[in-house]
Amino acid sequence: MARVVTGPIVAAIRNAAQPLAGAMADYDPLLNLVGDAHFVLLGEASHGTEEFYRARAHITQRLITELGFTAVAVEADWPDAYRVNRYVRRVGTDTHSDAALAGFQRFPTWMWRNTEVLRFVEWLRAYNVTLPAGRPQVGFYGLDLYSLYSSMAAVLRYLEAIDPEAARRARYRYNCFEHFGEDTQAYGHAASFNLTQSCEDAVVQQLQELQHHAATYSQRDGQVAADEFFYAEQNARLVKDAEAYYRTMFRGRVSSWNLRDQHMVDTLEALVAHLQRQGGPPKVVVWAHNSHLGDARATELGQKGEWNVGQLVRERQGQDVVLVGFLTYHGSVMAATDWGGPAEQKRVRPALPDSYEALFHAVGVPNFLLPLRGRGDAVEALDPARLERAIGVIYRPETERMSHYFLARLPEQFDAVLHFDETHAVAPLERIAPRDTAEAPETYPSGQ
Repeated sequence: MARVVTGPIVAAIRNAAQPLAGAMADYDPLLNLVGDAHFVLLGEASHGTEEFYRARAHITQRLITELGFTAVAVEADWPDAYRVNRYVRRVGTDTHSDAALAGFQRFPTWMWRNTEVLRFVEWLRAYNVTLPAGRPQVGFYGLDLYSLYSSMAAVLRYLEAIDPEAARRARYRYNCFEHFGEDTQAYGHAASFNLTQSCEDAVVQQLQELQHHAATYSQRDGQVAADEFFYAEQNARLVKDAEAYYRTMFRGRVSSWNLRDQHMVDTLEALVAHLQRQGGPPKVVVWAHNSHLGDARATELGQKGEWNVGQLVRERQGQDVVLVGFLTYHGSVMAATDWGGPAEQKRVRPALPDSYEALFHAVGVPNFLLPLRGRGDAVEALDPARLERAIGVIYRPETERMSHYFLARLPEQFDAVLHFDETHAVAPLERIAPRDTAEAPETYPSGQ
């Protein structure tokens, strides 16, 4: 039975809501909430909503220019994002942002190859140009683990340039995957059901050998060499974790989800350690789906055994992290109907009556920021748990309750939320996402 939205609940939220009118100053309350925190995790209720990407970009720009944040880490594969990193730091060969984003070729390409990301990447490159010599430039990094084959290729390219004999050994180890034609799902199926020998030992040995030579490889040419070694080491670590991920993928959602989010947190911590060696504790902004960044302990999924990035970072960093969720009531979204399908502009149905989104719609303020830390009438009004919507790269309105809603306790899940009552589909740089039968698609199999 749907919960009746009473007047006092709506009034309490309305009184606490900070309207978002489209100005950068709208985010002053959020920056005040961030304060001296070193980690700000900015979510999204879908992977295809223009307002979410734009708001994250604007908030991130202010975090960089006003609070000294030095890295943006996103729900994307390490090698594809690192190409963007080279571009914004002016150490790569790409001459424009569209080319720098060209590494994102697998489904769903619109997730990172869209006009909002394009604008942000250009802004980031222009900002880095203004920094005085010796000041760390702001980087752009990926946290995800789907790039098994492209990461292997990156390790081999690195070793071929610096240690050909080590490259020969690496190629021998990675040849363990050659029978699967770069089909990660086929490897995972065969390995998980003992139809083929696992490549686990090979990828672990390769990472260990690379790390054994860390001092030799990373100190040959100053900071450039250290950065390139870190890039290669992370690719080798990704290969190890991706191999384990694909072996667990057919054993159930919880195991594979937890392994993936653990990898993202491990990558974030490795990035922080690397940047800290360059001078001073870094401040990092993370962009990912709400389902990754909202504390899983406050959701029904957490009760089923899932953990996520938001939970793990909050457990380790405490008050040094701020978790921010994004919600919408209705509008349109860029999504697909099936895996590998074309990008479609889909209508987002009005949220279900018993949801946080419907409650926020009743507030009558089109777009607003709602702080959730501490107690107060608005925070208390949001208890107990309600439905919350999550749209990934797949959106199926016909099964929306089953496919896209879960129960959550919003004040425990996030430190603040941004609600955009009506949202619009992000504009992809290509209208149709190409099919690819090699690497698994971004966000597979959960869609988030």
